[in-house]
Amino acid sequence: MTAAQGIPVDYNDAPPAPGDSFAEAWEDVRSDESIQFAEVEMPEAEPPPDWLTDFMEWLGSAFLPVTNFLVGAWPVLKWVLLALAIAGALYALIRILAPDLLARRRRVTSEGEWVPEQSEALALLEEADRLAAEGKYDAATHLLLKRSVGQIAAARPEIVEPSSTARELSAEPRIPEKARTAFGIIATRVERSLFALSALNREDWQVARDAYAEFALQQRALAG
Repeated sequence: MTAAQGIPVDYNDAPPAPGDSFAEAWEDVRSDESIQFAEVEMPEAEPPPDWLTDFMEWLGSAFLPVTNFLVGAWPVLKWVLLALAIAGALYALIRILAPDLLARRRRVTSEGEWVPEQSEALALLEEADRLAAEGKYDAATHLLLKRSVGQIAAARPEIVEPSSTARELSAEPRIPEKARTAFGIIATRVERSLFALSALNREDWQVARDAYAEFALQQRALAG
């Protein structure tokens, strides 16, 4: 029943307003001594040891001349660094796009032709043929290139350096023309397989094999 129906209602029994309850609760919390409300004073940090302070001061004084020099030389130094970066980029491009420009032009007094030992060449072709028979033309062609570079490195260590690439070897004037031609043919297909992500087919393999066989299977001993 409600007041509208004639029954009196005692409004003193109504619950306290929310604001009053919150204020009382807050006072209760503030009066609780187990809760810390006062600011906490942090202890002062201990100073670093003398040896560390002395070392840092010495380090700063030792590098101060270098720092001053770099700051003073920076207007010139930045152009030097830029020139070195451009030179490095050009060198990398030349090695990739035109390795023949970097091929060593050392004069050779004796231009005797040389080929791998026939037994080595036949063993290499036999192993590569097995891979090709399984349809692994990329692996077979790569094997030809890798082993033939090793054969040249063993016979002419002054020609092959750790950084030498197949393209550089194909332009190296101290290597016989047939060998350079074979390297160029094989390297072109290996690069297409590795960098262009284009799988080699049987025709690619046969061209690379014929190039190596034409060069290697000559009745000549490896000359030094």
